[in-house]
Amino acid sequence: MEHLEVLVRGLLLAAVLVLTGRGEPGVQVQSTPVNPVFTARVEAPITPVTADFISRAIREADEANAACLVIELDTPGGLMESTRQIVKNILASPVPIVVYVSPRGARAASAGVFITLASHVAAMAPATHIGAAHPVQIGGAPGQSPQSEENDAGQEGGGVMEDKIVNDAKAWARSLAELRGKNADWAEAAVTQSESIPSTEALALNVIDYLADDLIELLALIDSLEVQTQAGSVSLRTANAPVQAVEMWWGEKVLSILSDPNLAFLLLMLGFYGILFEFYTPGWGIAGTTGAICLVLAFFGLAVLPINYAGLVLIILAVGLFVAEAFFPSFGMLTIGGAVCLILGGIMLVDSPMPVMRVSLAVVIPMAIGSGVVAFFLAGRAVQSFRLPIQTGAEGMVGRRGRASGDFAPRDGGFEGTVQIHGELWRAESDHEILDQQVVTVEQCISLTLIVKSSGGSRTGPAVNQDR
Repeated sequence: MEHLEVLVRGLLLAAVLVLTGRGEPGVQVQSTPVNPVFTARVEAPITPVTADFISRAIREADEANAACLVIELDTPGGLMESTRQIVKNILASPVPIVVYVSPRGARAASAGVFITLASHVAAMAPATHIGAAHPVQIGGAPGQSPQSEENDAGQEGGGVMEDKIVNDAKAWARSLAELRGKNADWAEAAVTQSESIPSTEALALNVIDYLADDLIELLALIDSLEVQTQAGSVSLRTANAPVQAVEMWWGEKVLSILSDPNLAFLLLMLGFYGILFEFYTPGWGIAGTTGAICLVLAFFGLAVLPINYAGLVLIILAVGLFVAEAFFPSFGMLTIGGAVCLILGGIMLVDSPMPVMRVSLAVVIPMAIGSGVVAFFLAGRAVQSFRLPIQTGAEGMVGRRGRASGDFAPRDGGFEGTVQIHGELWRAESDHEILDQQVVTVEQCISLTLIVKSSGGSRTGPAVNQDR
């Protein structure tokens, strides 16, 4: 019996080892795979670059069959069209989208409100806030619509146009909140009254779903949560799931930096000035090359921004006025006009309802003042120096006066002799007879031979002033 009991125990142990994968090399237990959680961090204004990045992150998460995509958001707002594109992508995503306003101190302002409301799951970290989604007038012009619409007969006032934009944004915010079961009244107040609240109040008012200290805690909180996506109902499996970050590639990072309106404006001005400076100097050098590069980078950045072409024309006009001041002195009037055009053009350059997406006055005004000073005091002096006659070398002899040193002798249909200028004797030729000590004027200098003509001076007259 003891042998039989030992045998049974051995068989049971062998079975356990086989089942646990330890009885034979290469045999493993088949376990249920855990889908990864994708993350995408957005810490910048919402621009077309941001929209493309989030679209790519959603596509990659879908292709990898990710459990969800967590957008870690910290934005002051951005362009309305880009925000609409992001919201459309979130609503159409087959992968659950979780918007997590983080880290501590972050915000989801303006455009960030719509993105947060559109998400399948909304969460915030402590010490963050959300709100202030009221559309702002563009270009600093009172009463101007954020979208610069044309009215039918030019009779719609700025206030009416602004009301249309606000009502549109209000309806959009309310519809997103109702779709996700959030507080639609607060969403409307965030648009109409620029309502902004901290994360704790957002949780209490049903603006968000969760409050989490970090990403790990958030993934634990939303585990087993049922969400409704475009592909149907999905049960989140996020606890202990591997996390994979979707990063911007270098081209997106460069474009994101260049799409900063202030940087694009500075590059545009530096490009113009570099090219203009090159025109004032012979050949092609560092200034022209640098200016061309700056212009290319400026237009590369402006390509993703909603440009107001009236602003761009005003900037070009300002540069033209600064250049005109150097050639046509106007006692500063052209410079003042150029500075005014540059300020107005800089303010109007980017057609955006968000101040953060427009060129700052702190950049425009110093640039206008600096350009005016350069145009008025330096450029004019530089052009005048270029207009001065050449003082040295063979070219410097043209226009100077001297006296013939001996009678010119006939030769090859003309006359040839020697003239004295500045105490130097020069070989000279003329098409008419010139006598000894007669005053002559230099017309050309060819291969160290002066072409002169008689100035009508007497051979016995006073000493010649040989300056021009």
